[in-house]
Amino acid sequence: MIKLFSLKQQKKEEESAGGTKGTSKKASAAQLRIQKDINELNLPKTCEIDFSDQDDLLHFRLLICPDEGFYKGGKFVFSFKVGQGYPHDPPKVKCETMVYHPNIDLEGNVCLNILREDWKPVLTINSIIYGLQYLFLEPNPEDPLNKEAAEVLQSNRRLFEQNVQRSLRGGYVGATYFERCLK
Repeated sequence: MIKLFSLKQQKKEEESAGGTKGTSKKASAAQLRIQKDINELNLPKTCEIDFSDQDDLLHFRLLICPDEGFYKGGKFVFSFKVGQGYPHDPPKVKCETMVYHPNIDLEGNVCLNILREDWKPVLTINSIIYGLQYLFLEPNPEDPLNKEAAEVLQSNRRLFEQNVQRSLRGGYVGATYFERCLK
């Protein structure tokens, strides 16, 4: 039988003697959960994930290249910052590619319900990736961050499609200049 009390006492003694706290680095709940999420990732063929620092799973990038819809052929980069409150708090997700989209503003903020009011700890990074991908397949003009794009989508689908294509090729839509973001 393991003597738990003696193990606890031994650990207390090590710590009080200025023991080796730094050598046994304990993973946080967020790190453990993100590790699990990443191990269980099932990325769609239109998505790639990039960890610039292999030791830091709490910060990474997602590349989405839609193969259908208005944004077909585009290349969109999202940054993920997973806080220590994860999975109780959603990750912070920003679109680094300036895009003409009703649910993504020109600063890169993303309007996706599961990143805000509908977040639940049972949701995973995979859920967010599929949600982001869905935004490119079915933009939602009912809940916009870019109100101008949403109004055009609702009133003139053809003009919206032309504006999206112009923004993907690189050019002006109204007074806003978009960098080329085609594959």
